[in-house]
Amino acid sequence: MFAIVLALTACASLPPPTTELAAARQAVSQAGDADADQYAADEISQARRALEMAQAAMARGREDEARSLAVQAAAVADLARARSNQAVTETELAQRRAEISRLRQKLGVEDGQ
Repeated sequence: MFAIVLALTACASLPPPTTELAAARQAVSQAGDADADQYAADEISQARRALEMAQAAMARGREDEARSLAVQAAAVADLARARSNQAVTETELAQRRAEISRLRQKLGVEDGQ
């Protein structure tokens, strides 16, 4: 009997995963704002699916599953945002290098010097 009470108390001590769900929503939103749909489409889709599953689990009262899925959604969304930022940075770098190359050609300076 004591073990059952202890187990119920341990389960009851965790608050609902509202914080985790809010963090996942914010992470997915930030990834979308960082053009993840263009540069990290697979990851942002995976994050959105995990968030939807987390919200559905929460609605069914499966808080542990909702918490786990929300944390997963946030992590994958963060990865999508990072990959998107990396792609944007690499594109900008390539543009700057091309610009430098064109300027060197105009000045009659060879690349690499």
